[in-house]
Amino acid sequence: MSNRTLLILLVLVGYVFSPTIFTWMINPVGAWYRPFILWFVLILLAIFIQWRRKSNEL
Repeated sequence: MSNRTLLILLVLVGYVFSPTIFTWMINPVGAWYRPFILWFVLILLAIFIQWRRKSNEL
């Protein structure tokens, strides 16, 4: 899969699931760390992408 196709796929998936994720995050009955789970996943994804890119350049 090319980078552009993967990016379009990720944007579409994010667009489809964003209302559900947002409702889950702001639910007052939920745990206090729920909003941080999304940011943690995004940071891990960025680290993984950078790690793959650096290992391909060697």
